Amino acid sequence: MPPDLPDLTSPAEWLRRARSNLTRAKAGRPTPEVLYEDLCFDAQQAVEKAIKAVLISKGVPFPKTHAIAELLTLLAPRIQVPDDIRSASALTRYAVEARYPGLSERVTESDYLEAVSGAERVVRWAETQILAGSADSPSGG
Repeated sequence: MPPDLPDLTSPAEWLRRARSNLTRAKAGRPTPEVLYEDLCFDAQQAVEKAIKAVLISKGVPFPKTHAIAELLTLLAPRIQVPDDIRSASALTRYAVEARYPGLSERVTESDYLEAVSGAERVVRWAETQILAGSADSPSGG
């Protein structure tokens, strides 16, 4: 693999991208032209990529999907997924519908704050799952 390309099999690389999306989502609206819909898309992407990082760390293949519930279902046989993490499935609506005019109701500031809060929980949870998995590995890292 050329050195400039990210390693798509690396949970750390997926977490790096999840954190990037989360940081953009948390940046808020510097101007009214920035839509809550777009910030919520970044929150959804943070959740999706964080869960995919956990799946990779557990050796679980996953389909190309934005459906958070579907991704969490793939994890369920391997690890316990807490209810507050499962509730992030609600962010799936921001993956497609909220990104285009007329496909969903406008996203409010309250919706946005809830999406960011959920994304923060999932990213932190994913980090702990991956750290716990690496501590269990024979190399310890």
